[in-house]
Amino acid sequence: MDLFWFLPTHGDSRYLGTREGARAVDLGYLKQIAQAADELGFPGVLLPTGRSCEDAWVVASAMAAVTTRLRYLVALRPGIISPTAAARMTATLDRLSNGRLLINVVTGGDPAESEGDGLFVDHDDRYRVTDEFLDIWRRVLAGESVDFEGRHLRTKGARVLYPPVQKPHPPLYFGGSSEAAHELAARQIDVYLSWGEPPVSVAEKFADIQRRAAAQGRTVRLGVRLHVIVRETNDEAWAAANDLIRHLDDRAIAAAQQAFSRFDSEGQRRMSALHRGRRDRLEVSPNLWAGVGLVRGGAGTALVGDPKTVAARLREYEALGASTFILSGYPHLEEAYRVAELLFPELDVGRKSAVADGNITGPFGEMIANEIIPARAQS
Repeated sequence: MDLFWFLPTHGDSRYLGTREGARAVDLGYLKQIAQAADELGFPGVLLPTGRSCEDAWVVASAMAAVTTRLRYLVALRPGIISPTAAARMTATLDRLSNGRLLINVVTGGDPAESEGDGLFVDHDDRYRVTDEFLDIWRRVLAGESVDFEGRHLRTKGARVLYPPVQKPHPPLYFGGSSEAAHELAARQIDVYLSWGEPPVSVAEKFADIQRRAAAQGRTVRLGVRLHVIVRETNDEAWAAANDLIRHLDDRAIAAAQQAFSRFDSEGQRRMSALHRGRRDRLEVSPNLWAGVGLVRGGAGTALVGDPKTVAARLREYEALGASTFILSGYPHLEEAYRVAELLFPELDVGRKSAVADGNITGPFGEMIANEIIPARAQS
């Protein structure tokens, strides 16, 4: 089980939908989160994409220079960049990070944003553009000189001279809930990600992906994108969930849901349908809370509970085939530590701390009375 974390390039806060508790996202803050994730043992971080975010490629380039093991899941946006230029960026960042680049293929779900970026195609055509894009991208990274003439894209003599470290290219991650998305995932993608829907719904999507992939002689790895609110007790965790939205008023919820209604994303429709903008139906499955999605687009659910409870819920998704989990929590710096300290031990993940012989600087907290090393608490 791989537990990834998240770099909040669109902003961070202690509360949703308000200026209260908000903090600026700058180089120093992103560096703190990336280095914390690196030291705590998260294998990678997801960087969001869109016009509300700082550019994922620029941020990943800066963070790769100040971390040593952390991998960066960075978005490619077919249709708003050429596949050959994207391939050169991929190869360069993969080499400069010594093979720590992962690719998140994002077709986009907001027609207004796509048109602002110069992409004027409908929902299904975006996936056709993506399919052609990935055909070219894969081939040039494999060292081919590519002549291609498709319905949407055309190249002549496309080449990439400097290869990536990872062969034949960095792994491709992708999420989508429509039939067009599932067909693309089965044909082109290495890791399919579902947003955190109830397990029965995720099981249906996973089964469909695997059926379509098998028909093409392929297998696809599976994962889930979730927020997480973990505390020492269930009561504390639910109190933290409610606290996260305590400044949220009905006008902000209505405005957010109205904005989401213009999206042609099937995944966003399914997220919004879990709560329908209502505060009284937020636990949509045991310990799966949809409060984040009241005002946040994309992944809008969180697992809430004590460490054993949250671990058990993650294992339910694991039993469906998920091996990758991309987690996040507000604010992301503090919650990275909570997840590592509370949840990692329940799942036997993360990097174990090693103490050299004769070295007392292991993880024991502050000494008692300046000389006594505290004992581990007994359950």
